[in-house]
Amino acid sequence: MKRRTFDKLVSSVGIGLAALLLIFAGLLNFGAGFANDSVQSQLANQNIAFPDEGGLPSETKDQLAKWAGKQVTTGEMARDYSDLFILEHMNASANAVMGKPATYSEVSSAYMAAQRDGVTTPEQVQKLADLRQTLFMGNTLRGMLLEAYAFGTLGVIAGYAAIAALVGGVLFLFLGIAGFMHIRRTPEDATI
Repeated sequence: MKRRTFDKLVSSVGIGLAALLLIFAGLLNFGAGFANDSVQSQLANQNIAFPDEGGLPSETKDQLAKWAGKQVTTGEMARDYSDLFILEHMNASANAVMGKPATYSEVSSAYMAAQRDGVTTPEQVQKLADLRQTLFMGNTLRGMLLEAYAFGTLGVIAGYAAIAALVGGVLFLFLGIAGFMHIRRTPEDATI
């Protein structure tokens, strides 16, 4: 095979890869922007805010101090609000009624058994019903916030991938151009 033909082939593939990577970079950048904007706007619409430092749970106060008094607008903030604020309140509520942290399914089972068997007082049944409702709402909000965190994390990853694709695309573009420039200096009769 002639060297010039090989150089043209390799340089053309490089330019094609450059174009493909630059297209991917644009699409990934769009995806990153969309994800980050969606997370920010949806969380801002919920108007969820961390309490001031005095209202933070004592068990997670050190971890949440950086967010004290701020509105939840990023995936990272949503994760911390879910895992360090809501979950702490859910555990405290369950502790007060059950004597230990409990899940929604555990409390729901206890509530249904208390209603069915009738061995507890109506006040205790009401406490279980209230705790069941609290845990249900807490788990629902946690799920939504953790979904925002996951979506935001995907946006961050897409942003990094966009940068990598852009760098790769520019690199292949320069290499393809350099290959075409090299063809002019290659003798007609050179072979591989």
